Amino acid sequence: MDKNRTEGTKHEVKGAVKEVAGKVTGDKAKEVSGNIEKNAGKVQKEVGKAADDARKDH
Repeated sequence: MDKNRTEGTKHEVKGAVKEVAGKVTGDKAKEVSGNIEKNAGKVQKEVGKAADDARKDH
């Protein structure tokens, strides 16, 4: 499994937690920061999937 997949999942979860914490506390900056980190994690995870798929094809 590509390292980007595991790192992306980690960032996705961390960002989601940060986003919820921002919503609960009313901290818009934390909420936005969490959303950005969550989405960056999703992208990183997809990059890892693509790398894994490329390795399978060869």
